[in-house]
Amino acid sequence: MDVIITDESSIGDLVADDIAALLQQKPHAVLGLATGSSPLRIYDSVATRVARGELSLAQARGFTLDEYVGLPDGHPSQYRTVIDNDFVSRVDFAPGAVRAPRGNAADLGQACHDYEAAIRAAGGIDLQILGIGTDGHIAFNEPGSSLASRTRVKTLAEQTRRDNARFFDGDVAAVPIHCLTQGLGTIMEARHIVLVGTGLGKAEAIHQLVEGPVSALWPATVLQHHPHVTVLVDDAAASRLQLADYFRYTYAHRYLVQ
Repeated sequence: MDVIITDESSIGDLVADDIAALLQQKPHAVLGLATGSSPLRIYDSVATRVARGELSLAQARGFTLDEYVGLPDGHPSQYRTVIDNDFVSRVDFAPGAVRAPRGNAADLGQACHDYEAAIRAAGGIDLQILGIGTDGHIAFNEPGSSLASRTRVKTLAEQTRRDNARFFDGDVAAVPIHCLTQGLGTIMEARHIVLVGTGLGKAEAIHQLVEGPVSALWPATVLQHHPHVTVLVDDAAASRLQLADYFRYTYAHRYLVQ
């Protein structure tokens, strides 16, 4: 696990560099796209490069992590709508190249099965972008989730609903109780995972992710078992890390492949 402690304004460019390098090597790469506030700087940086003609996603594909159950198509807080507004509409993905779980499907179980099959058919995720919740959830895998879980219906924790109420005009009651989410086992199959956490509110979750024991109590800790994870945090989110000075040292003296 590589831990990079930097200022928040640099995170977007650092991850965009990774995406650009991936697409240069593999133009048809598959990206895993998170919603929420954590990846916005990444999407801004990638969109800027596309607008300048420095980068193209024309052959790439994407899969989102999760979706609320029951929100109608076009709802402003539906994650399909959010990812379209925040990223897809700003770059040059081909029509239909980005898929999301169908949270308003008549058969949610079948929708989960179909989503897993679509990811496999695309060849798997090459680079997965993740945020992290204050309780250590990734995607909507709440504390107690199986570390081997697959895409499925989940019940959102009250803390998650409170955290996400800001996307529903502050009304917790408007936040759906259920969601579809990629499972921890599904996420772990991505070839490279990039997790972003900023702000003091994420400090404990980042501490557990990087330095705590692997436990379903803190779902993100499963990433300790992944061979290629990059964690990017600002000083506030890194404030609970006992090895913060070591991480700063190793990043400053990182070995650069010629």
